[in-house]
Amino acid sequence: MNVSSKLLESAVQAFATLPGIGRKTALRLALHLINRPAEASEQFAEAILNMRRNIRSCQVCGNMSDADLCAVCADSRRDRSLVCVVERIRDVMAIEDTQQFRGLYHVLGGVISPLEGVRPSDLNIESLRERVAAGEIRELIMAISPTIEGETTIFYIARHLKDLNVQISSIARGVAFGGELEYTDEITLGRSIITRVPYKTAED
Repeated sequence: MNVSSKLLESAVQAFATLPGIGRKTALRLALHLINRPAEASEQFAEAILNMRRNIRSCQVCGNMSDADLCAVCADSRRDRSLVCVVERIRDVMAIEDTQQFRGLYHVLGGVISPLEGVRPSDLNIESLRERVAAGEIRELIMAISPTIEGETTIFYIARHLKDLNVQISSIARGVAFGGELEYTDEITLGRSIITRVPYKTAED
C-alpha cells in the first residue's frame, strides 16, 4: 500500500504499533484524523500526551492513578479489611465492572513463571505482605487467572503470608481453568467473587 505523504506514512506506522491494529486500520484512523477539524486532532494528541506524562501507579495497591492514591484506595466507603489480589490493572477494571466487590485491590504485576524468568521478587508480593502485616486486612481474595502459573503464585503467597493472621480465599471456579480473568463475562466473574472459597495448601 503506497502512501504519497511521508507525514501520513509516519502516522500510519505509529498507529500500526498498537495491539490489534493492522496497516489498513492504521491508515483509516490516520485519514480520519486528517478529515477532522485541527482542534479535534490536537485535543486527541494532547489527551494521549497528558495520559503518558502524568498517569502513575497508586502507592498503595499499584493500580493506575492520577495522584498518589487511586480512586479506589482514596474512597472511604470501601471495605479496607478486604483486599482482592489480581495480576494486572485490567483485572481491576474487569472486577469493578461487575459491581459486586466493595473492598480494595492489590496488583501483583504478573504471575510467577520460571519459564519466562518471572520470580517472586519481580512481583509486588513484599508490598502485599507489608499491607497485611499492618493489621487492618482480614481477608485476601486471590482473583488470579486459573492457570498453572496462577496456581503457583497463589500457593507461594499463601506460604509467604502463613505467619500472618489473614484469611486467604480464591475465587470460585466459575472461571474456567486455563482462562484469562479479563475475558471472563461480568456475571460469571461477579458470582466467582461472591462465592469465593477458602484457599488451602497441601500442608493445611
